[in-house]
Amino acid sequence: MKRILTALAAVLFAGTALAQGAWPARPVRIIVPFTAGSVTDIVARTVGDAMSRSRGQPVVIENRPGAGGTIGAALVAKSAPDGYTVLVHSSGHTLNPSIYPNLPYDTLKDLTGVTPLAAVPNVLVVSPSRGWKTVADLVAAAKAKPGQLNYASAGTGSATHLNAEKFKLRAGIEAQHVPFKGTPEAMTDVIGGRDDWFFAPMASALPLVKDGKLVALAVSSARRSPVLPDVPTTIEAGVPDSDYLLWVGMIVPSATPAAVVKRLHDEAVKAAQSPEVKARLTSLGADPFTMEPAEFNAYIRSEMDSAAQIAKAAHLKAQ
Repeated sequence: MKRILTALAAVLFAGTALAQGAWPARPVRIIVPFTAGSVTDIVARTVGDAMSRSRGQPVVIENRPGAGGTIGAALVAKSAPDGYTVLVHSSGHTLNPSIYPNLPYDTLKDLTGVTPLAAVPNVLVVSPSRGWKTVADLVAAAKAKPGQLNYASAGTGSATHLNAEKFKLRAGIEAQHVPFKGTPEAMTDVIGGRDDWFFAPMASALPLVKDGKLVALAVSSARRSPVLPDVPTTIEAGVPDSDYLLWVGMIVPSATPAAVVKRLHDEAVKAAQSPEVKARLTSLGADPFTMEPAEFNAYIRSEMDSAAQIAKAAHLKAQ
């Protein structure tokens, strides 16, 4: 009996090793927890296309928006840990545990990082109809009417929400939050004048800024963006300690075998750093941004701590 069990274990181990070695043997599904056209979606499709060409297997993007990205994250957390269902999320992933008290998954126990894919500055945009030319104009308007201005976000708990809340705290202003399912919907309302301002991901907002449909007051990054060199950072505009980095990263169920995580990591990094992907991201004001899995997980934990501090100071709760 012992010999039979040992032989069976060897067969199962060999089968697992073969499956891991053959990855990907079928299409890979990337879950994007925001709407099509959002920066997370743009990065996922750009990197996914490059991965598909490299491995010869389709990479299918599936948008599952809602609840600040937690609906899509929950789907992946509960999926088979085999490398065929992958989450591409934004840095809002690190805020969700602080504002959603009953998440159907544990951010650290049920999910594990593969690698970040891109760093994307947000840009503070307003409608030309507002007549604001600077951050000082917006801050003055907000202080003149405390709590009466409103700002859009790509959803409660999204990176755009966290960025706006950090800005509010540092600028000493009050404003009402209007969450949407994604960036395109939020920008539409700002363009239409229904919302006053929005920290939009550069990759999504840049074409509208260049077309004059939105006015860029500042960028959220610590340094100016080369695609909008005349637009100051929020710090340069007079709001200390208001910088914020939006990142987009790849995440899988925590039980995914280390060998599969490594293969995913290597393929994703290869794609993100390829000349065509770099050129596409750079044209949109984004930069490739990669890490080893262990480093990324440590970064996620650090980001969760920072997000929790902002959530506590701003009294953030899911709406």
